[in-house]
Amino acid sequence: MPTAIETGLYVLVLGSVVGLEVIRRVPALLHTPLMALTNAIAGISLVGSLLLAGSHRGSLITTLGTVAVAASSINVVGGFLITNRMLRMFRPSKPAHAARKAKADA
Repeated sequence: MPTAIETGLYVLVLGSVVGLEVIRRVPALLHTPLMALTNAIAGISLVGSLLLAGSHRGSLITTLGTVAVAASSINVVGGFLITNRMLRMFRPSKPAHAARKAKADA
């Protein structure tokens, strides 16, 4: 019978392999929506790590929870910054947009 640590490691390795394969096969056009979804998942892990850090189950658990809060926070903030940058790439430039509007009005 596997222990809880062995089961946890098995789930971690299996999830990592499946996640890598899924993300690797995503077309470039879908990276922005995928990043937004990943940010939502990172936000959920942030809430879980906050609960773990404040659970008062011992100093090791509190320390690991605090590290998880820091890592999740960096992931969420960085993910939103990258998503915002990617979305700005799809906005039309102002001079080109104004020229098209003037051309359509004429």
